[in-house]
Formats: sequence, C-alpha cells, structure tokens
Amino acid sequence: MPSLRHHAERHHTDRIGWLRAAVLGANDGIVSTASLMIGVAAASASHGNILITGVAGLVAGAMSMAAGEYVSVHSQADTEQADISRERIELATDPAAEQRELAAIYVRRGLKADLAKQVAEQLMMHDALGAHARDELGISAALSARPIQAALASAASFAVGAGLPLAVTALAPERGLPFWIAGTSLAFLAVLGVIAARVGGAAVLTGALRITFWGALAMAITAGVGALFGAIV
Repeated sequence: MPSLRHHAERHHTDRIGWLRAAVLGANDGIVSTASLMIGVAAASASHGNILITGVAGLVAGAMSMAAGEYVSVHSQADTEQADISRERIELATDPAAEQRELAAIYVRRGLKADLAKQVAEQLMMHDALGAHARDELGISAALSARPIQAALASAASFAVGAGLPLAVTALAPERGLPFWIAGTSLAFLAVLGVIAARVGGAAVLTGALRITFWGALAMAITAGVGALFGAIV
C-alpha cells in the first residue's frame, strides 16, 4: 500500500489579502498624486507649490487609505465572525441537522449521497465548525479578513507609489514638468501592473495595459480641470 505523503503546493490565493491591498495602495498612490500635481501644474502653479501639493497628497492619501481599508475589511471581519458565531450555536443545538446540511452541500458538488454523508460525518468529528465555515460559509484562513494587515499594506504601498511621481517632480526641470510626471508615472503604473500580474499568476500584458489605461485617463481629466481652473483664475 503506497504511503501518504504531504505534497506541498503554493497557490496564488494565499496572497490575495495583502496583494489586493498593496496593488490598490500603490496604484492609488501613483495615480492620485501624479494627477494632483499635474492638475496643479496645469493651473500654472510654481514648482515649489507643486511639490508641496504632492507631499500633502502623499500624507493625506496614505492615512485615508489606511483608515478606509481598516474600516472596510473590519466590517467584513465582523460579518464573518457573526456568521461563525451563529453557526457555532446551530452546531450546539442541532448537530444532526447541520450534518445533513453539510452532506447536502457535498451532494451538490458531485458526491453520491452515501459518500457525502460519510464525508460530512468524519469532517464534523474532526472540526465541525471549521468544516461549516469553509464549505457552507466560504470562509477560509487564506481568504479571511485581516483589517490591520490590509490597512498597513495599503498605507505603505500608497506612500511608496506616491513617492515615485513626487521624486520625479523634485528632480525634473520645471519646463515640461507635467509631461515628465505623466510619462514616468505611466511607466511606473505599467511596471506595477506587470509585478502584480506575475505575483498573482495573471496575464502580464493585460494587467499592465489595464492599470496604465485608467491611470492615463485620470491624469488627462485632472490636467483638463487644472487647465480650465487656471484659465478662469
């Protein structure tokens, strides 16, 4: 009889929590800060004022991302905990019904009724709450909400992303500054799209094009608003 050996596998879903927050933060940092500075530059602001605007955008954006991500993910975590608490009560009051419910889930997934009943019975003997959380509620360790992790990842990645166009603004000549900011920021976005796609196991070209297109659109609209405001003032 062949021995059962543990076959270690690495899946991309293990990274989904921090990857989503990190990519969103970096993308928002590049796009929002670059767009903000391009809009101010289009309104004929001085080089110093553009830099101050970028720094303010970096600080405010990082704090906003952290707070927003924490509140959002914490709400998800609260919902998950409420469902798990309800499931715990149901398991304590009527375990037989919960076992039948679990078996029915496995039947819908393709197991025969007798086998589904055996699987449900053995899984509930091992970890009843874990089995129901995973197979009935869709809550797993890899996909469960982690508010603090998401908040820190979003804030840090936003700061890194925002720092890129800010550094370009500090180093680039004042003449043609909006084009320097826009061109380098689009390049940064393309690189970010490639990295995110490779880490997440997605199509590299699609990821790069998607993130670059929306970044270019945001910068173009903000530049138009800034130019209009500058002309009016």
